Amino acid sequence: MNIEAIETRHCNAGWRNYHFVRITTVDGVVGWSEYDDGFRPAGVTTAIEQLGRLAVGHDVRNHEAIYARLAAAARQSLAGVLPRAIGAIENAVLDAKAKELGVPCHELLGGKLRDRVRVYWSHCGTWRISRPEIYSPAVANLDDVRALGQEVAEHGFTALKTNIFRETPHGLVGWSPGFGGPSEPERTPKREVLKGLQDYLQAFRDGAGSDMDILLDLNFNARTEGYLTLLRALRDQDLFWVEIDTPHATALSTIRRHSPFTISGCESLTGLVEFLPYFQQEALDVAIIDAVWIGIWQSLKIAATADAYQINVAPHNYYGHLATMMNVHFCAAVPNLKIMETDIDRFVGDAEIFTHAPHIENGEVVVPDRPGWGTEPNEAAFDKYPPL
Repeated sequence: MNIEAIETRHCNAGWRNYHFVRITTVDGVVGWSEYDDGFRPAGVTTAIEQLGRLAVGHDVRNHEAIYARLAAAARQSLAGVLPRAIGAIENAVLDAKAKELGVPCHELLGGKLRDRVRVYWSHCGTWRISRPEIYSPAVANLDDVRALGQEVAEHGFTALKTNIFRETPHGLVGWSPGFGGPSEPERTPKREVLKGLQDYLQAFRDGAGSDMDILLDLNFNARTEGYLTLLRALRDQDLFWVEIDTPHATALSTIRRHSPFTISGCESLTGLVEFLPYFQQEALDVAIIDAVWIGIWQSLKIAATADAYQINVAPHNYYGHLATMMNVHFCAAVPNLKIMETDIDRFVGDAEIFTHAPHIENGEVVVPDRPGWGTEPNEAAFDKYPPL
């Protein structure tokens, strides 16, 4: 079961690329994982190709030993690009090991606690507002938002997540100063942003109905004072959670103490050491774990530690179908699971790029029992969708 080669593969996903690790064993077994090299500092692919050489010749059954070897090589830089590269390799090793044994990956993780996982429709409205040329029908005004809310309910989903938008004479406009749009380095929401967000969320509520759980992602778009301003403005809304990203655990703890809502966050952290201050300072109700970046096996350690602090977890997952299936196995095996993220608005090529799509019924994804992750890239489709 020794690794013979580790390679990367890439293809077009509409407005970004999908990235994959392909591991081949001496027995001819191929293991796959999906990773991200888009919004993060460029270089995950290069790091995979360099670190991957250290895993060649080692047995996929000993995945923790492979992780330890790669982590030792990256010891002085275990943040940013390198842990994401190690996580991508780990996830492909797990797929190869499960396929070699003829079992689904959740059996390697302790077995499944559930056959179905509740999911929420992520970036609901966000993609159709910001990228209507890829995701249709376009959402251009609050009436369209109401119609989308109704669509989500009619498709059997019980939860949706959206971002900060407001209606203007020029259509729906987002507010993401944490990412430079608009350029407001003070990151303080003005009255028109607060009022517009209230109206936007109410439109979703009007369309989706009173039984729909609505999640709001505030991302990195404010500082402590700005987040508290947003929470005060939204106090009369019925929200499942508010998602906040801040690099300061004490700041998030302060926000949580003053929040009327469940607080989730930490999706950008890359290891247990980074999560610990948030657990210790009781800064979170739900820890969001990006198992695509961190590695599924390492993410189980984070989830177990969160459980010791009486904190639930949820995956960060806005990638392709392979990443979604990887997260389904993680969610199936984790006892302290809250809910799972997935994007329902999809790139048209996804049906050809992946061998299997997640099977979703009534707002729940069915945990697959096929060997490995239960899907993999269709390399024959890569020529049709070359990377951007």
